[in-house]
Amino acid sequence: MGDVVQVRLERMTEEVEDLERRGLFSRAELDSIVRRRRDFEFRLKRPSPLKSDFLAYVDYERSLEALRLLRKRTNNTKRKTKTKSKSKRIKSISDWAGVSRILTLYKSASSRFKGDLSLWFSYLEFCRQVNHAARMKKALADAIRFHPKVPGLWIYAAAWEFDHNLNVDAARALMQSGLRSCPQSHDLWIEFLRMELTFLAKLRARKLTLGHNMPTGTDKWKEENAGDSFMALSTEAETTSTSSEDPFWKKGLLMLRIIYRGAVDAVPDSFHLRKRFLEILSAANLGDTDQLNDEIMADLRRDFSKDEAFWDWLARLQIGDVKDLKALTSDEAASKIKKAAEVYKEAVKKMPTGRMFSFYAKFWTDVLCEPGLNVLPESGCDEFNFASSLVKVYQQAESSGCLTERLACDYVRCHVEIGNLKEARELAERLCSGSHFSGSGELWVLRASVELKWVTCESSLLGKETLESLLCIVKRTAEKVPVSEAEDLWLLALKIFLNDKGYFEKLVKIAVFAIAKSSGSGTAIARAIISSALQKDGIRHARDMYKRFVSLPRPSLELFKFCIEIEFNLASFGNDCSALANVRKLYESAVGFYPQDKELWREYYIMETKVGTSETANAVYWRARKTLKADLNSM
Repeated sequence: MGDVVQVRLERMTEEVEDLERRGLFSRAELDSIVRRRRDFEFRLKRPSPLKSDFLAYVDYERSLEALRLLRKRTNNTKRKTKTKSKSKRIKSISDWAGVSRILTLYKSASSRFKGDLSLWFSYLEFCRQVNHAARMKKALADAIRFHPKVPGLWIYAAAWEFDHNLNVDAARALMQSGLRSCPQSHDLWIEFLRMELTFLAKLRARKLTLGHNMPTGTDKWKEENAGDSFMALSTEAETTSTSSEDPFWKKGLLMLRIIYRGAVDAVPDSFHLRKRFLEILSAANLGDTDQLNDEIMADLRRDFSKDEAFWDWLARLQIGDVKDLKALTSDEAASKIKKAAEVYKEAVKKMPTGRMFSFYAKFWTDVLCEPGLNVLPESGCDEFNFASSLVKVYQQAESSGCLTERLACDYVRCHVEIGNLKEARELAERLCSGSHFSGSGELWVLRASVELKWVTCESSLLGKETLESLLCIVKRTAEKVPVSEAEDLWLLALKIFLNDKGYFEKLVKIAVFAIAKSSGSGTAIARAIISSALQKDGIRHARDMYKRFVSLPRPSLELFKFCIEIEFNLASFGNDCSALANVRKLYESAVGFYPQDKELWREYYIMETKVGTSETANAVYWRARKTLKADLNSM
């Protein structure tokens, strides 16, 4: 192994001497470089070198090459300033040896780790950066040979042929080979379409440059088509009879149609792929593709008329982005929204499903929440009262029997958000009383929240009957929904029932039952109840409360620590002689439930060192060592 490394280092002699002769590196720097390379070479000659060994060597050589180029550029600038000569210096071995070594390292790494795609792409990207066409061709062939089912490699290879080699036929052949290997790949079909559109754009730009019969405004068109890559395309709409009669142009348009038909045959059930095709063709804005656009739209209507996502997309297509409506006049924005609403109305007539109504409601919600569109209702058109339109959608869904649990909850929230708290309360009560949603935990939480908000707003209604009704709703909710999913509801209920001792005690019983059923969750609610009892009735009542919670199955460690903090604060101020004993009892209960918690033992030991005796502290220490089999001082 040492002989092989020595031979490789000796092959670097000429390069090292050239670097010193040119003054790019000092003798000390070169010695350091040779030592680092020797270390890397020994690591690579191990029986099983790691990928990180290759990557570390590559990173070092790339950094070294970047430094060499920087110093070479600086030296050339100084030389030109002194001699005022524009002649270029002849390249020597140091100009290509570093790049060659990096390429060799990448080749060795990719040969050993053939399955690592990130390594292959790093290799290809470096070949592209140094413009090494021969090595790029070989690396692409190897990568595709080992990974023929990776669409990204076929796209990368086609982009290289199209952009760098300007070989459209080779790029097209690579795309077709990739589609034979990966016929289901959306990315391949989309990038194939982009490539052909870019080719058409370049063809038109060439005709403009040569001065053929093309429309005016050529300068603007050239600027917009200055890019070479087919990964992004944006062209100005220019439709002429001359381009339509051009045989090459006809061939290009025919190729677009062939790609679309091939994609439909390969992935017939993909709505997303056809949608992307239509979006790309529309963005290209080539007038000659209007017929293909119409054909795609007709196929979408025929094949996906039973797909709710298609109708949602078609309706959104009428308005584009909702945020862009603010830049339009009121009449223009109202016209676009009206067109979208008509599409949704047609959709719910043909497909009265819960998902379709969800899309329809989401549309009105987006429009309603956009702040700049609130001027449209002032136009006098009742249809553009967005809040009432949204409510009508929910009403239509309910009357059609398409109201899902999610829609029902959104229906109630809609009334709450627009300020109709009374209607929200009546609706939630009606939905929870029905047979469809009586078992919906989320809807019961929503109903309880609405009732509590209603009582909070109408403080004059806090009578015995109202409190009893609220307590029944909270109890029903606790039976259906885990405590952890309704913490805000419980905290609001505590705030309302706090001033009535009898109902507060009933609420605590319900909370204890709910927390016991939830197996340790609900710590926040237990803490809130204990804190309320402490503030209102003092420490005795608080102790009664926390004893009820810590006696439940598997109380949480956070609850123990909260109770310990209360008792320890009392013991520190000396206001209660029994507080310290209660702290010890709580710690004992906590370590009984959580004997392997090191932090708990450490806090117990620190507490005894502060307020206990040496005997109690030592007892805790040795118990902890025996239980944990570790020294507390090392934690």
